[in-house]
Amino acid sequence: MTGGGLPRIGVVVITHNRRDTLLHTLRRLEELEPRPPVVVVDNASADGSPDAVAREHPWAVLVRARVNLGGVGRNIGVEALDTPYVAFCDDDTWWEPGSLGRAADLLDAHPGLGSVTARILVEPGGREDPITAELRDSPVPAPAWLPGPALLGVLAGATVFRTIAFRRAGGFSRRLWLGGEEELLALDMAADGWWMCWDEGMVVHHAASPVRDSSARRRLGLRNTLWTAWLRRPAGGALRHTWWVLRSAPFDVSTLRAVLAAAGGAGWVARERKVLPAEVESGLRLLQGPRSRSRARRYVG
Repeated sequence: MTGGGLPRIGVVVITHNRRDTLLHTLRRLEELEPRPPVVVVDNASADGSPDAVAREHPWAVLVRARVNLGGVGRNIGVEALDTPYVAFCDDDTWWEPGSLGRAADLLDAHPGLGSVTARILVEPGGREDPITAELRDSPVPAPAWLPGPALLGVLAGATVFRTIAFRRAGGFSRRLWLGGEEELLALDMAADGWWMCWDEGMVVHHAASPVRDSSARRRLGLRNTLWTAWLRRPAGGALRHTWWVLRSAPFDVSTLRAVLAAAGGAGWVARERKVLPAEVESGLRLLQGPRSRSRARRYVG
């Protein structure tokens, strides 16, 4: 995982009120050989998480945010690193030994590659996450040099980024905060000319934390996917995606609140709208069929 004696990859972990799960993840990261530099951004936890990290894992850099920054906490973590590549890790995921080194090798070998997303195994049991089939069989056209299926969307907790590509795309949006926030970043990286791919040989384990508000996450995810479509897709693509999202979501209070929240942001969306290049929009149209059939894209909870 090193080149010239310096680490090639650093790891950023964001967390909020999941002390026990976080400590488990840090133990897993500490066991990696060689151990990568790790930055933990604590999003204003009230359960003693930051003190526990400082006490049990003093080797990790700890950033104590005063408020819950959501996914934007990852941006702060990246700024605390000076590695050419950065791997994100949710507080309930961990990287399998060898995967970070493999990612660094792929990024070293392919200068046009902006990110690599790993295969996700769900624990306990180690079964493949339902999103796997969609990523493995991505229909997005790719150049011959790309080392895996081309992607136009990533999963933050299972992806290694080229740091310069991440920064040039602006990192994670403060507007979106959390919940499907990766989609806008990925589209902006693609628009900037970076390729993203999935790799069968890299593995991330995910043991979903029981500490979660699934209804709130669904509302945010729905809102953010609508905002992303309106911000980046041409009128036709935005309308089609909006119709598909509304048809896919349950007709309930959570969905209504998500749609109202999205509509409430129409003003700033119009001001900040920047339509994707035609080739990126073409790839999104190819993905519509597989995404509509994916078991991993059901707005429930």
